[in-house]
Amino acid sequence: MADPKLKALEQSLQAEADGLKSLEREGQRAQQAQQQFIQQQNENQMVLKELETLEDDNGVYKLVGPVLIKQDLVEARSNVKKRLELISGELSRIDSQLKNLSKEGQRKQQQGMKLQQELQRLQQSSRQ
Repeated sequence: MADPKLKALEQSLQAEADGLKSLEREGQRAQQAQQQFIQQQNENQMVLKELETLEDDNGVYKLVGPVLIKQDLVEARSNVKKRLELISGELSRIDSQLKNLSKEGQRKQQQGMKLQQELQRLQQSSRQ
């Protein structure tokens, strides 16, 4: 009959491995979101750069569905700057999330290694 301590360690080790896999999936999703926000940030920076080159009396149009609608240049610049601020905030949040996931992943790996060592020690002692 299997040692209850051994079985409990195996279950703990499996739980740590499952948790690590879950963290990895979450990290991948966060990295994908980060890449999308970086792309949006680059696009918006290019738009702002173009808007900054325009004179105040130039016409600016915004695509809304299939229609171009005239927009005030100052308002367009303001909207793009605000969008850049929001994107920057999201990138900071995701960066923080990725750091926390990395720390948690390292902790789970260390815990898993400790459990594995304990499991091996118990298996060896039960053979003797």
